[in-house]
Amino acid sequence: MNHPVLNVVVARRRDEALDIASFELRSEDDVPLPAFDAGSHIDVHLPNGLVRQYSLCNDPHETHRYTIAVLRDEAGRGGSKAVHDLVCEGDRLQISAPRNHFALAREAGHHLLLAGGIGVTPILCMAEHLASAGESFDMHYCTRSKERTAFVERIAQAGFAKSVQFHHDDNPGGSTFDIEQALNRAPAGTHLYVCGPRGFMDFVLDTARAKQWPEDRLHYEFFGVLANQPAMGGRFQVRIVSSGATIDVPPECTVVQALAANGIEVLTSCEQGVCGTCLTRVIAGEPEHLDSYLTDEERAANDQFLPCCSRAKSPLLVLDL
Repeated sequence: MNHPVLNVVVARRRDEALDIASFELRSEDDVPLPAFDAGSHIDVHLPNGLVRQYSLCNDPHETHRYTIAVLRDEAGRGGSKAVHDLVCEGDRLQISAPRNHFALAREAGHHLLLAGGIGVTPILCMAEHLASAGESFDMHYCTRSKERTAFVERIAQAGFAKSVQFHHDDNPGGSTFDIEQALNRAPAGTHLYVCGPRGFMDFVLDTARAKQWPEDRLHYEFFGVLANQPAMGGRFQVRIVSSGATIDVPPECTVVQALAANGIEVLTSCEQGVCGTCLTRVIAGEPEHLDSYLTDEERAANDQFLPCCSRAKSPLLVLDL
């Protein structure tokens, strides 16, 4: 099952840094686009048939456009290369309405925004919103080098520029990111938000947890599938609680594919266990969680899983479908 789509035009394409391009999307008939909150992402239907998720990185108050930025990844699954090679100004694309699995905490007195590389896209959107709302925040933006740092000019011209610190790996004489210091300086009750490469995020989150930061103040979004995630697993069955139908899931097939083959459609998007679109309630059985979306506590509860990638440790899973 696919999400309803919006028809948009690529109004502008701009090179933001080495291997990073931004794309401004506007509706075909120039009417306002659906509103979105900081941290939202959209599905983009690419010219080669792929569908990929990209965070919105413009000011959430803007309803006349969506802006995304994409890092060309030669080792990726083809989506980023398709965006860079096939999408030009004036092209027409189909996108989904925005969805948000990475929202700002409304009750936070202070926000600590941490971006690694292209993970700056949702973080920058958060900074725009927090600044316009007059809320307290600090932002750290970590990249490999200045030439790979997107939106430098935009941040420099923003009213919140003084709240942003840049850190580059190849600048031995410059500022290096000290996560311990950033956490120690954060006021009591601060909420932390992090997006970037898996290693960067694990480093940040592991450090925060070691300092006893509670999980409900740690917010994060993965933008890629786990490198060590197995593609498939053993055979098991799923039972649909509404109909009682029992369906075999062979080793070479995902739960979503097995269900679809039996006429049962589950809403999906990324199909990598990243976005959370297909999240399904588990009534009985033990899932084998292979996603990057659920927290450790949510996985331990074993009452939900992502059927696009996760499987079963038990012979049977009973699903609330």
